[in-house]
Amino acid sequence: MKEKLQVNHLSKTFSLSAKQQKIEKTKEKYRNAVNDLSFSAYEGEIFGLLGPNGAGKTTTLRMLSTLIKPDSGDAFIDGKSIVKEPEIVRGKIGFLTSELKMEDYFTPNYLFDFFSDLHQVPLDVRKTRKEALFSRFGIDQFAEVKVGSLSTGMKQKVSLTIALVHNPDVIIFDEPTNGLDVLTAKVVTDFLQEMKAEGKTIIVSTHIFSLIEKICDRVALIINGKLITCDTLPNVMNGLSLEDRFFEIYSEMVGDEI
Repeated sequence: MKEKLQVNHLSKTFSLSAKQQKIEKTKEKYRNAVNDLSFSAYEGEIFGLLGPNGAGKTTTLRMLSTLIKPDSGDAFIDGKSIVKEPEIVRGKIGFLTSELKMEDYFTPNYLFDFFSDLHQVPLDVRKTRKEALFSRFGIDQFAEVKVGSLSTGMKQKVSLTIALVHNPDVIIFDEPTNGLDVLTAKVVTDFLQEMKAEGKTIIVSTHIFSLIEKICDRVALIINGKLITCDTLPNVMNGLSLEDRFFEIYSEMVGDEI
């Protein structure tokens, strides 16, 4: 398999404000969100990052997407460094997060065209791709409806199409089914599997065990910013359900005061 993503010793630390220290009842002034993280992902696979809230998953994906810089370490997407070549990396990836906020007064048509312009997608390619994606996700009948009037599920579908305007080879999704109804969630997960079949590399972060079990080929468990294990799904599960295996590992960590 061809390696499409290589993560080498990524670390990121954030300072805690006095308010955050008070809320979290801690005197620590800094939080090590990601601690010396390394893993790889390959062409034509869905790779899962699994961990509880605050584990460092979103921070990792933001670094991979060049939204924030690592304090140390680097990652390479199709051989291009997120630290030294961020502009090139952005052209190779699609990034979707549930935290993406689209302005209420824009329409799906406008947003698709705007992001197509950013990625310099030719007009003929843009037209064909928009028609295919809008039809696939049922956006075509809402193409001129302002985002503020769309349902949560439809907004997520629009966000997905925006992330894919330039047909990237590496697709990074942070909590792709977060807040979605079961029908919309199935549309999204089915599409992820279709993209895998096309040879795309898909990175998914989530805290939902069933999503990982359903779609992922390999999975990395992250707790407190540290990589605990990374392997094929059957090897990580070790004969248990993923949920049972995760809590078995977590209990061992707590017991060792890691």
